[in-house]
Amino acid sequence: MTDPTTSTSTGSTASRALRSPFGRLLVVTAVAAEREAVAAGLRTAPGPPADVIADVIAGGVGPAAAAAATANALARADAAGDPYHLVVSAGIGGGFAPAAPLGSVVVAASIVAADLGAETADGFTPVEELGFGTSGHLPPAALGKAVAEALAAVYGPVLTVSTATGTARRAAELSERHPGALAEAMEGFGVAQAAAAGGVPVLEIRTVSNRIGPRDRASWRIGPALAALTTAFARLPAALENFGKHPAATEVDPGHDRGRNRGHG
Repeated sequence: MTDPTTSTSTGSTASRALRSPFGRLLVVTAVAAEREAVAAGLRTAPGPPADVIADVIAGGVGPAAAAAATANALARADAAGDPYHLVVSAGIGGGFAPAAPLGSVVVAASIVAADLGAETADGFTPVEELGFGTSGHLPPAALGKAVAEALAAVYGPVLTVSTATGTARRAAELSERHPGALAEAMEGFGVAQAAAAGGVPVLEIRTVSNRIGPRDRASWRIGPALAALTTAFARLPAALENFGKHPAATEVDPGHDRGRNRGHG
């Protein structure tokens, strides 16, 4: 891992060689503190470096900024003839208690735009039912489960919201609308949308800094959550390498020819 050297409109890029079947990895966080926590983990990952590059960028807060940053990074890599093969949305977020307590690691089984739709007299209607697209993406299940096990993480739906939850009522609404949801953050769906447009597999990895519910900054544990993020990414290279040895790896298309054949929608 080299120190960040390439300045872009979305932040700096940090790179490290690591071993996995995916060739080239893009990690997208929201802010610099998350980017540095991820980069620190990759720098301290055990084992010798190999022939895979991990780039870590801070793409901005919210799904629109995250989608734009991800699409831009993918397009630049494609244009250079060196496309990415896996995208990871990463950072801290809120957790639904008791399933995802403070300091825990969450790997997304699904990435859901929880507030993409319309409010009606009968309640919330997701965008699919309005006939306007999709509000969810599914990371490769075998890969997600393997990474969750390696990172000692809980595995389940992660919600993307444009407005962070700050009341018990809103938390209850989201839990009812999305049974089994473990966490919420603000970027995952944007990253996943851009990755899907480019034909690249996606994961989302979150560490929990606060309980979803009434907004109480005094109870937030941002420092420990960032430390947990560093630990998680120190473990990720070995998890990806080990997954490459698993028969299920053949079911995940890392998109090695994607950049030369597909554009971004």
